Amino acid sequence: MRHTPTFLPAFVIAAVLASPALAQEDDDNAIIVTAQRNNATEVINGGNAGVLGDKPAEDLPFSIRSFDESLIYNQQPLTIGDVLDNDPTVRTTYGFGNAAEQFVIRGFALFGDDVGVNGLYGIAPRQLIAPELFEEVQVLNGASAFLNGAAPGGSGLGGSVNLQLKRAGNDDMARATANFVGDAHIGGSFDVSRRFGAGNEFGVRVNGAYRDGEVSVDREDRRTQVLGAAFDYDSGPLRAALDLAYQEVRVDSLRPKVTLAGFIPVVPDSDANYAQDYTYTELRDIFGTLSLEYDLASNVMLYAKAGARDGDEEGIYGGITVTDALTGDGTSGFHSFIPYEQSNEEVEAGIRAGFDLGSTTHEINIGGNAIWQEDRTAYDFFNAFATNLYDPVQVSPQPTAFVGGDLDDPFPITKRELTSLFLSDTIGFANDSILLTGGVRYQEIQVDSFSYFGGALATSYNEDRWTPAVGLVVQPTERLSFYANYIEALQQGPTAPVDVSLGNSGAVLAPRVSEQYEIGGKLALGPVFASIAAYRIERPGEGVTTEGGQQIFGYVGEERHEGIELTLNGEVAPGLRLITGLSLNDADFDTGLEVIGVPDVTFNANAEWDLPFLPGATFTGRVTHTGEQAADSAGALMLDSWTVVDLGARYVFAAGDNPVTLRLTVDNIFDEAYWASAFDVFNPALLQGAPRTVKASASISF
Repeated sequence: MRHTPTFLPAFVIAAVLASPALAQEDDDNAIIVTAQRNNATEVINGGNAGVLGDKPAEDLPFSIRSFDESLIYNQQPLTIGDVLDNDPTVRTTYGFGNAAEQFVIRGFALFGDDVGVNGLYGIAPRQLIAPELFEEVQVLNGASAFLNGAAPGGSGLGGSVNLQLKRAGNDDMARATANFVGDAHIGGSFDVSRRFGAGNEFGVRVNGAYRDGEVSVDREDRRTQVLGAAFDYDSGPLRAALDLAYQEVRVDSLRPKVTLAGFIPVVPDSDANYAQDYTYTELRDIFGTLSLEYDLASNVMLYAKAGARDGDEEGIYGGITVTDALTGDGTSGFHSFIPYEQSNEEVEAGIRAGFDLGSTTHEINIGGNAIWQEDRTAYDFFNAFATNLYDPVQVSPQPTAFVGGDLDDPFPITKRELTSLFLSDTIGFANDSILLTGGVRYQEIQVDSFSYFGGALATSYNEDRWTPAVGLVVQPTERLSFYANYIEALQQGPTAPVDVSLGNSGAVLAPRVSEQYEIGGKLALGPVFASIAAYRIERPGEGVTTEGGQQIFGYVGEERHEGIELTLNGEVAPGLRLITGLSLNDADFDTGLEVIGVPDVTFNANAEWDLPFLPGATFTGRVTHTGEQAADSAGALMLDSWTVVDLGARYVFAAGDNPVTLRLTVDNIFDEAYWASAFDVFNPALLQGAPRTVKASASISF
């Protein structure tokens, strides 16, 4: 039987043929929109407040915020310092003559030794920290000794940083990333997260990264490899988590510090490197934490956590001292070979309970912690040689000038034991619109330092003190809060530099007490969060004096820091997000001397714009400004202010059912050459800012 052909209208045929394509296009758009939203860089206003637990910022009498892992993926930072460059109240510099990042918050140094991991000190790698292992980088401005206990390295008075290792979230995910950082730094990373069990009570997350090659500074080569694994259980009244991590970092020909000799030299080309080819830093760290929480009742929780780290470092470190302002001629100073081993443990336990008493609410925290650390090190300083800042001479390692300790098997040089007990009560009045926190911490610090020559006990300190803390939060409306705090803290004293010209070279000073006064306010307007804080911090200062014709490193006068901080972050318009702020700082000694390396003003403006006319596309930009800072204690040498601009873009598209994100960023797009910071009380030195740096990456999620 012959069938008569059926003719359909052309628009019907077109609709039928187009419907699968339109459906696929709709699916692709949904994937793109979801991925673009998940990639949005944001600030979490709140975080880990130590003994007070995880809190939103508006409920705390402190300033606290967290940068999440989306920022780390989008900006492709090489170190935690690159992440903290987004914070308008933080600046990054070096602590010594090697690749040891330290951070300046409210004008006070925060050493890498005193960066927390999951709320515990001494667990983070102490010099350079790879950011790929962490899901949050939390910043708390101001003294935090009551919240977290005394930092074992004696720093962190102006603020603290806590890193949260990655754990499995509620949704399964898998992601692979390839990245490039100019000139030839190439690598990749993976991140897999899964939940198991009838109620998804078991979680596993494994992530790792490897990258290697020359960065934008000429001849400076960096290699980083990390691996992390987290296992957690969350069911019923019990929650438990085990976090494990491994990090290995090597830096060859690190561009070194420039030690001052009475003047500030002209800045070399932005990518110039005046390091010796034989200099290097090699770091290996194995670390982890165990966390347990148990609900005795709906309003009573027991908790305990423990952490440990084993670190092994060595390197040949260098520097340069410029003695001729016109030609750049100078000397190498004493290059050195320094092996360093460290083993750290910390435990913390407590109980947190909430209850009503009449018309008031109470949240009580009771507990204690203990930290044990042992540093094993030695040194071999080489003779100096002539060189030039602008045309460095490459030489072989010079003969030994002086040596200390056992270079092959370093023996203990410092042992620390810090123990504390804490008690606090946060009382809520008028339906918790007024929160008054009162607390006290008993802190004991035992520090023994040993001679490099034979290992005999050189100095021993055992200091203890009850230190109070008071905080007040007043919330006239749900979106507006005002706060004030007063905190005292007992800190370990600083360590004298290892230098033969010092009569107490390498000695640890006795602990010192500091005081902080702070007032501020916070305002939440939908997705936008703004804060302002004014503070004053006082403590005994540190410096060099002369006793009996011998230079001695010790306490000098009273050090005072005063300032105002303003921050704003959030989505100020549909698709437009900002991270911005301004900090004004004034730091000096009561003797009239300046505090080295404290900028009078810092400003950041970080913007992201999702283009409404091109789905999946986002433009990014950041402006960073740092004002003048003293490069010597007399204030005769001042670093010029500097400003750098970063620009970038990212684009999301669908490859089948999988979102792919392409990123391109150019940091310091105008290739400014500048002295970024000044540091070092004993031998004031400068650190040059990074040159123009191209970063590119591609990620695919499964």
